[in-house]
Amino acid sequence: MDKVLIEDLRDGVLTLTMNRPEARNALSLEMSELLNDALRRAQTDRNVRAVVLTGAGGAFCAGGDVKSMAAGRDVTQTFEQRVESLRSRAEASRMLHELAKPTIAVIPGAAAGAGLALAMACDFRVAVAGAKLTVAFAKVGLSGDYGASYFLTKIVGPSKALELLMLSPLLSAEDALGLGLVHRVFPAEQFAAQSAAFVSALASGPSVAFGNIKQNVNLAAVSDLRTSIDSEATHQVRCMSTADHAEAAKAFVEKRAPKFTGA
Repeated sequence: MDKVLIEDLRDGVLTLTMNRPEARNALSLEMSELLNDALRRAQTDRNVRAVVLTGAGGAFCAGGDVKSMAAGRDVTQTFEQRVESLRSRAEASRMLHELAKPTIAVIPGAAAGAGLALAMACDFRVAVAGAKLTVAFAKVGLSGDYGASYFLTKIVGPSKALELLMLSPLLSAEDALGLGLVHRVFPAEQFAAQSAAFVSALASGPSVAFGNIKQNVNLAAVSDLRTSIDSEATHQVRCMSTADHAEAAKAFVEKRAPKFTGA
């Protein structure tokens, strides 16, 4: 349990737990590198049908380690090297967003800064009632990273994104639900069971279809209608050849629930 990132693969669900509870799971360099590595492996591991990102000790992630920032940066690095280092760490957000499998942020407590950005990079976000979320960057004189501006703009629109980025209000889980920043809010006493059920429904679904749906939606956000229709046709025909589609068609005729295998 002394690992800063705990990996657990069970029933098709890869759970990645950020484990620095003494720092509210703030992102260290080691944690960032381990997270990137785990997500790269998840992309090609057929045993992984869904990815959960969560935090230990009653928090999700406080973002960058402000205490380390206060101690000063590595003066031996050039400006360009520091930019590249940060850019490479932020690959986690891109992979969570583009991974051809459902990604779910399970938020048991505070999420701020880059931590909130990682949550927004996931396809779904479920939070415990009473959790606090904030963008936080401007509070420490920063402009944002890990795709925060991209995801905020997509989720709440540019005007609201500017408000959240510049003013950094402290949002309750219920506030975040109203803004679309989270998809579900569960009571504390039911959080573990209900979030697990939410994840299980995705992990037991038609994985290939889910991956193609995700690609369709991501493309639709940046393309025209013709391009989206062409992409949908390609992905739809690909899904028609899967064992999951054959099973679903058979189950429909037999009037029973399908049993998807992700193939």
